[in-house]
Amino acid sequence: MMAKKPPKPAPRRIFQERLKITALPLYFEGFLLVKRSGYREYEHYWTELRGTTLFFYTDKKSIIYVDKLDIVDLTCLTEQNSTEKNCAKFTLVLPKEEVQLKTENTESGEEWRGFILTVTELSVPQNVSLLPGQVIKLHEVLEREKKRRIETEQSTSVEKEKEPTEDYVDVLNPMPACFYTVSRKEATEMLQKNPSLGNMILRPGSDSRNYSITIRQEIDIPRIKHYKVMSVGQNYTIELEKPVTLPNLFSVIDYFVKETRGNLKPFICSTDENTGQEPNMEGRSEKLKKNPHIA
Repeated sequence: MMAKKPPKPAPRRIFQERLKITALPLYFEGFLLVKRSGYREYEHYWTELRGTTLFFYTDKKSIIYVDKLDIVDLTCLTEQNSTEKNCAKFTLVLPKEEVQLKTENTESGEEWRGFILTVTELSVPQNVSLLPGQVIKLHEVLEREKKRRIETEQSTSVEKEKEPTEDYVDVLNPMPACFYTVSRKEATEMLQKNPSLGNMILRPGSDSRNYSITIRQEIDIPRIKHYKVMSVGQNYTIELEKPVTLPNLFSVIDYFVKETRGNLKPFICSTDENTGQEPNMEGRSEKLKKNPHIA
């Protein structure tokens, strides 16, 4: 029986943009069904294992991840019996939560299990059913991860009193890439002048604790709307007719994207400047559909 071909990587441009945001080496990628604590159902994500972090994207071509999971402190990985044919299920047991993962077939399940255990235990597991070429890949990833950790520890000790470098801002202080430190007026101008870059901006709220989301929708005529996102404990609540509470800001962005079936897209500037200045880029607008939940 021939082995299933590995998933094709994302186009080079998307890979480079993701690398800028995550600043971590890519070890493995593919589709995963994910069920985190507090979620009733599995969510389908294109998933990347970078370093010891799983990054979740709404689809294979998305540049911005909607959620991520640090598995460096993985306690154990337990397999689950599945009644579904040709499907692998297992649970990641972490100090603060248990995350259930499900793969589309048993072959990819073995690969995910092998890569996750390799980077978290810093050794290649012996109890995985993989082809010789896949085992060689695990050994290569193991050496890369060992080297990365040594370099990270050395960098941390040398730069302890300095500000974190730009490449690692997201790792140390994660924030969705559509977050800009701009005012309501500046966010509105950014969306109006550059519709091709996206139509949703996350920005600081009127105080230093909360946030706001500004969107631009084209229904009959272009409309600008603003939504408050309140910080409540460790969660974030979107102030809607029926308030929605989510565990992080990435989930907040994902909520708006999913509720509008992708018609709302995070505004991503072509430059590295998170300012209210107009990006040097022109584009055409895309007609958006109205969604009764948040429009």
